[in-house]
Amino acid sequence: MNGCTGREEGQQLSVDPAKDSYEPLRTESIAFQPEMTLTKRVIPCIDVDLDDEGNPAVYTGVNFENLEYTGDPVSMAKTYNEAGADEFVFLDITASAEGRVTMLDTVSTVADEVFIPLTVGGGIRTREDVKETLRAGADKVSINTAALDRPELITDGAASFGSQCMVISVDARRRYDEAGDFYAAIDGESCWFECTVKGGREGTGVDVVAWAREAESRGAGELFVNSIDADGTKDGYDIPLTEAVCENVGTPVIASSGCGGPEDMEEAFVEAGADAALAASIFHFGEYSIREIKEHLTERDVPVRL
Repeated sequence: MNGCTGREEGQQLSVDPAKDSYEPLRTESIAFQPEMTLTKRVIPCIDVDLDDEGNPAVYTGVNFENLEYTGDPVSMAKTYNEAGADEFVFLDITASAEGRVTMLDTVSTVADEVFIPLTVGGGIRTREDVKETLRAGADKVSINTAALDRPELITDGAASFGSQCMVISVDARRRYDEAGDFYAAIDGESCWFECTVKGGREGTGVDVVAWAREAESRGAGELFVNSIDADGTKDGYDIPLTEAVCENVGTPVIASSGCGGPEDMEEAFVEAGADAALAASIFHFGEYSIREIKEHLTERDVPVRL
């Protein structure tokens, strides 16, 4: 079993039954090594759904739609662990929309293959879901819909399992009206960013920046910022979105959606101020390796772990 503060192979846990909290028996942790706090993280992500036969499978799409079969989640996790990824993200992309539980058996198998921090999201609605996902081998849980519906889940989760386990995910889309709280100038127009739920299928009317600040105040350990507009386009991250969140919180921010290559990650780190950058299709289809990305960043004085 793996601890929620980062994993080393063979690490065991001590569980306090009264609190259901998880404490590593060894003090060293990948997530909190001093050198890691100064480096930018490169994170591959897999979007997992059930195929026609009910088996877990990885899919890749554009703007959260037109999903295409990409591979097996366990074998892909093993590949990325060996390729030098700093962390790994497993997202069950239809669990929330379909009202089903996260595929924990698959999470457990994936956790056996990776010895870097593992974040799992999708279908996590309650404190019990958080606990069971961590027990299955996740180091962190990513929550979107349930946190918006019940923000106290963040507070409760952070108090029970530690802020480092609580990653709040936002699926953001641009809106060009007067209903927002925080605005950015994009191509001469004033724009705000709306939180959506159920895989981007429903708008909430909640401003992303305002929500990020509330999530941070409630104990979120990280913010996972996805752009519906940029997803799968390979045209680069939504820099105005990422920058708006980074400028308004002190919590680490993961930029996600739209990465087409190393220059896009460089921009997310240097221009937007992201602490980590996530990518999927450029890794899945072999367009770039994690090492190539990191070598590019190193050559441009962006600190990464090689």
